[in-house]
Amino acid sequence: MDELTAWLASKAGVEDAVAEKTIGIILGYLRNEGPSDKVQSLIDKIPGAEAAISASENSGGLARLMGGGLMAVGTRLMGLGLGAGDIQNIARELFRFGRDKIGEDQMGAIIAGTPGLSQFA
Repeated sequence: MDELTAWLASKAGVEDAVAEKTIGIILGYLRNEGPSDKVQSLIDKIPGAEAAISASENSGGLARLMGGGLMAVGTRLMGLGLGAGDIQNIARELFRFGRDKIGEDQMGAIIAGTPGLSQFA
C-alpha cells in the first residue's frame, strides 16, 4: 500500500495521507458497487488495501448519512480537499495501477460493471 500511496500522491500532487484515504474510499466503492469477484482480485493484489477500505468506512457519522453511490464518493473525496479535476486524475491513475496489477480485461470489466466509472477511465 505504501508504494501505491506514494506513487498516487506524486502523480496527483496530494499528500500521502490524502492519497491513502482516497484509495480506501474508491476501493470501498468498487467493492460495494462493482463486479465483486473482479474487484476482490484487485484488492487482493494491493497489500494493505483491506485496512485502507476499513479505515475509510469508519470515518464517522457523516459518511453514513451521505449514503452510497458515486455522488457520495465524490462528496467524501471533496471533503479531503480534492477538486473534480483532482478526483478524475486520481481515479485514472488508480485504474492505470489496477490494469498493471490485474490486466486490461479485468480492470475494463470493473470499470464497465461499476455505475459511473466509465467517465473516469
